Amino acid sequence: MRIIIIGAGSLGLMYAARLAAGGASVAMITRGEKQAIALRDGICLDKADRQSISGPVPAASLDQAGSLLQPSARDWIWLTVKQAHLNDAFMDKLKDSGLLAGEASLLALQNGIGHMERLEAAFPGNPLYAAVTTEGALRVNERHVRYTGHGVITFGKWPKGAEKDRNPQKMLLKTLYAAGIEAELSNDMGNRVYEKLLMNAVINPLTAIYGIRNGALAEDGRLKEEMAALHAETEKILLASGMKADSNSWQRLLQVCKQTAENESSMLRDVKAGRTTEIDWINGGISLIARRQGLPSPLNDAVTTAVKSLSMS
Repeated sequence: MRIIIIGAGSLGLMYAARLAAGGASVAMITRGEKQAIALRDGICLDKADRQSISGPVPAASLDQAGSLLQPSARDWIWLTVKQAHLNDAFMDKLKDSGLLAGEASLLALQNGIGHMERLEAAFPGNPLYAAVTTEGALRVNERHVRYTGHGVITFGKWPKGAEKDRNPQKMLLKTLYAAGIEAELSNDMGNRVYEKLLMNAVINPLTAIYGIRNGALAEDGRLKEEMAALHAETEKILLASGMKADSNSWQRLLQVCKQTAENESSMLRDVKAGRTTEIDWINGGISLIARRQGLPSPLNDAVTTAVKSLSMS
């Protein structure tokens, strides 16, 4: 079994480095050939004040992946690119690459919503898995990444109940364990995606708007009130759309802020770098659900507008 990670950003590099160090067969797909060449010398990982360099990691741009990596039906294809990159042009390139020829498994690690349905429509012949993670990472450069927060990756078949053979999942779980990556299987990834969306919908936009790290949200009384209001509105919308009720949701959100206190959210980093954010698929996605449910979403609408104005300034 081989894991091919498409997207050499923070999460992609972090998982590739740890998997390679754990003896897994791993390869990377990059946006350009320059980074692919650099990764063939290994990935530098900073973790717990220690720095390690993995062995050489096979890498190629998506245009060259099919010829260089020799796709197999036993491959796991991990998508760690951001939502904005999952456009029609990307989907066409992925189809043309041959990586998903046969029955290679496709695992998606995007924030927000809407991506699973697009992937399901684009690749109906491949086993599709949703994944969420609470791990943190920060890319330093094209082959150097910093591990910023311990967490767990949760994955399972999409849609719920579609799994015929659980052996591929169990093999992947075993590979992750061997690499020291905390992981778990879920048979209800729709709910897990909603739970992660609720967290992202509060932390990401507010840290981006105020330009602060995660921990500062829960330390300031006024910001904590804004958090609570946005959390309450978002939770109501998602519960109406089928998310399971969780009485500990608010406390879990505060705990995430504490555990990742020194982290900058991906949305804040995108705003700082002038990149397109994932706001349309996080809070914008929640606003869309609200309209379908006939519910108001003034706070989600407001933060969506605010983040968009920042990313365009």
